[in-house]
Amino acid sequence: MNVTIYDVAREANVSMATVSRVVNGNPNVKPATRKKVHDAIERLGYRPNAVARGLASKKTTTVGVIIPDISSIFFAELARGIEDIATMYNYNIILSNSDQNKDKELHLINAMLGKQVDGLVFMGGKITDEHIQAFKSASVPVALAATVDETGETPAVNINYEQAAYEATELLLSNNKHVAFVSGPEDTVINNEKLAGYKRAMEDKGIKDADKWIVNGDYSYDSGIEAFDQLNEMKEKATAVFVSSDEMALGVIHGAQDQGLKVPEDLEVFGFDNTRLATMVRPTLSTVVQPMYDIGAVAMRLLTKFMNKEEVTEQNVILPHRIIERNSTQQK
Repeated sequence: MNVTIYDVAREANVSMATVSRVVNGNPNVKPATRKKVHDAIERLGYRPNAVARGLASKKTTTVGVIIPDISSIFFAELARGIEDIATMYNYNIILSNSDQNKDKELHLINAMLGKQVDGLVFMGGKITDEHIQAFKSASVPVALAATVDETGETPAVNINYEQAAYEATELLLSNNKHVAFVSGPEDTVINNEKLAGYKRAMEDKGIKDADKWIVNGDYSYDSGIEAFDQLNEMKEKATAVFVSSDEMALGVIHGAQDQGLKVPEDLEVFGFDNTRLATMVRPTLSTVVQPMYDIGAVAMRLLTKFMNKEEVTEQNVILPHRIIERNSTQQK
């Protein structure tokens, strides 16, 4: 049978109110009495009911985290940053996988709120009006991580995706005229910003036919292979490819190698994210360094500020990115 607060009070020969004060860290308990209660808790193996405590205190010290793909290295790094900061501020997290499906995302938001979480960290693709309405109607703060709300109303932590894509494309254009772009899903703000950065770099170089060099993927390894196959079927061949995720970039590299091409001698490949995959592949992958762990950590810290009613000077945080060149591109 479950041990209750009544059992602890009886064992320690104190009132249930005294046990409650000890469990909740109230300082107005004599040291000797506090020790008696802690000894009783240890003997009986009592575990306070977090839900019941949350109902009484209006706080459950729990944060809901919704991510698109729990198996993704990218989102795993973000989740790690969230969890480390949550632990630092004595919050537990409930992690849910949405498969980047809008209906499932909206269901999970409501399910998390039903569990009386104190706040939500949300990672997804496209933020729709329905998402924004769900965030607005939530009784707790919400923060976005590596996710953009075009209205700017929802607190968020990101990088400058457009500028990062511009710099990566510009680097490839310094040694190549035919630079292709493998994009992610077309309907997300982040993908559109990366696309805008690619096109701006191409235009600044005087290249007017950028659209013909664009193929679409879904951020997965398999779609990277498929993207290379599409590029390889073109009459005019690309000599460099900027890919909007590291995982897809691996697919492009392996697709090219399967066709007998050498990377970077025949085809330069540039990724985005700087996940651990970038150093596992051969040749190692040049990429945009997106600080995934930091994005998760800062998003969680931002959320704690809102939950604890601390001052927030900037609710839309842009973290710095950088470019790292490895062996999948020609060293300049």
